[in-house]
Amino acid sequence: MVSRHTGVPGRDDPLVRPRPTRVAAAETPRAALASPLLVGAILVAGLYFGREIFIPIAIALLLSFVLGPLVNALRRFRLPRLVAVGLAVLMTLGIVGALATLIGIQVADLAGDVPRYRATIERKLESLRTSPAGRLTDYVANIGRVIHNAGNTEAQPTPEPAPKPETKAKPAADAAPVERKPMLVEMAATPPSPLETASTLLSPALQPLATAGIVFVVLLFVLMQREDLRDRLIRLAGSKDLHRTTVAMDDAARRLSRYFVAQLALNTAFGVVIGVGLYLIGVPNPVLCGIVSALMRFVPYLGAFLSALLPMLLAAAIEPGWNMTIATAILFLILEPLTGQVIEPMLYGQSTGLSPTAVLVSALFWTWLWGPVGLLLSTPLTACLVVLGRHAEHLEFLDVLFGDRPALTPVQNFYQRILAGDSEEVLGHAELILQHCSLSSYYEDVVLKGLELAARDAARGVLTPTQKSAMRSTLSELIDDLADRSDGPTDAARKGTPTAADPCEAQGSCSPHPAHAGPDDVADGWSREGAVLCVSGRGFLDPAAVAILAQILAKRGIGARTLPFAETASARIARLDPGAVRLTCVVSISHGGEPQHLNRLVERLKRHMPAVPVLAGLWLADEGERRTGFTVNADITAGSLHDAIERVLAAAEADPARSPAPGTPAMGQGA
Repeated sequence: MVSRHTGVPGRDDPLVRPRPTRVAAAETPRAALASPLLVGAILVAGLYFGREIFIPIAIALLLSFVLGPLVNALRRFRLPRLVAVGLAVLMTLGIVGALATLIGIQVADLAGDVPRYRATIERKLESLRTSPAGRLTDYVANIGRVIHNAGNTEAQPTPEPAPKPETKAKPAADAAPVERKPMLVEMAATPPSPLETASTLLSPALQPLATAGIVFVVLLFVLMQREDLRDRLIRLAGSKDLHRTTVAMDDAARRLSRYFVAQLALNTAFGVVIGVGLYLIGVPNPVLCGIVSALMRFVPYLGAFLSALLPMLLAAAIEPGWNMTIATAILFLILEPLTGQVIEPMLYGQSTGLSPTAVLVSALFWTWLWGPVGLLLSTPLTACLVVLGRHAEHLEFLDVLFGDRPALTPVQNFYQRILAGDSEEVLGHAELILQHCSLSSYYEDVVLKGLELAARDAARGVLTPTQKSAMRSTLSELIDDLADRSDGPTDAARKGTPTAADPCEAQGSCSPHPAHAGPDDVADGWSREGAVLCVSGRGFLDPAAVAILAQILAKRGIGARTLPFAETASARIARLDPGAVRLTCVVSISHGGEPQHLNRLVERLKRHMPAVPVLAGLWLADEGERRTGFTVNADITAGSLHDAIERVLAAAEADPARSPAPGTPAMGQGA
């Protein structure tokens, strides 16, 4: 009954820009930090002291999202914009006026029945006192009073007898009292003038009428100048890509319009169903209860409870028994979960794009700022801020603060966990992502990109030897734990179901399918252990990259074994037994240019195994430096894990010793 699921553009928004991987964390000067805080404090103070103006403007802006589709529909009948906007605003004004009149009539009717309801409630309270539960409560209360009185008696000292007053002699002659007659004073009130009478009667309605007038005036101008306001907002956002920002803003406006219209329609239908249900149950003033229920559904979390209070109190006040109250509670217990858990996700998705903490904090903030009106507007206003932050680069902090997307990308999360050396957290993070991603895609798009962050920090000299050792140990445990997992399509990919909840997919990466399928058959020479010799560079991350390559090749049916860099030193390489090696893969992860030792390593391998080709996997090296710097004298080069797997599989399939599949012509023969 408490669950609230609404659907503003969320994780599946195609125009949601993935957050870039930012690594360099420069120190923030105090002046740069104080300036945004000062601006924020000024904005909050302005919103608070100018709430009489800003509340109508906020309501008008939200109504513009609701009336935008109606204005566009009227424009399709070739009506001028002024006429279409005027008709939409007049229709809205008529609906609001009718609802206000209906609420006034219902409240007046309810006020007239209050004495009768009071008598029923008093009889119910009296019956509760005479019930066994009531008698037990009175008994416990009496025991508490006795204990309290006993304690007060022991603590109170014994009062001393008061001294007798001294007797004074009466005067010899008492003066006889003088009788005074009361004076009658009559206050004659001056009858109020017609102007004073009208002012007394209209003063309670002046403030709401003034607010409503400002709302509709602002709404009229917002609908008339909608495109101009959009262009000014784009200008304020300061985006360099004008075309993309315009498309994004238009898309965000359409999504917000659909969301608000759908939410308004659903809450209205909920209020109608509640009103009909209460009418059938026999609860008085069902129209008022239905309107209150529809309005309270805009309140996050507490709206479901608040909407049920009024009808349950009325049901308890109208009937001597409790059957009507129980029936009313059952009605809300059935309709609210059905609406929140089933109908809302079907209409407009699973999430507002707001985190639960942001919804709660925004409700408290806007309530403190603008009172009950702020509570009703808190979720729509915060949702608008989140959508604005997702489409405007300089306002991205709004999405970070209030959005439901993770604050860190999967790559950053992975790097943070291996940096802490928490192997259990790393494995749990991997299990979560592998529900939606294939193993090879997880290695390529998460693990190796996380190692890129580590390589950059190592190049800057900010990693300690303890951190490097913890990272090596954590990576080794992760690769060993994933050794038994197959590298096939995920269950969702096999069934053809969408994977919108994938944390990697939301960032624009990670595929549920493996990068390269294994060959139908592998020649005996390539399936034997050690057919591909995977040699690591001397970087502290290179052994992990080599282990990943060997693991993926083994899942493709290629026999691979790993060799540490120390075993290929000049003094030891002579003792290296090549065995049945068909291909040697040298893998290095570096930044700031490829290390010079790779050329020497490749030369040693070629001298020791002249007939074996060498593949150099230069992963995560800067593309610009790779083009302008030196190249490794290898037979084959690969710039990524997927590229290396593809080159190894291509070499295995092109091997002349590979036996052709049945029905397939041998190499060199025509089809």
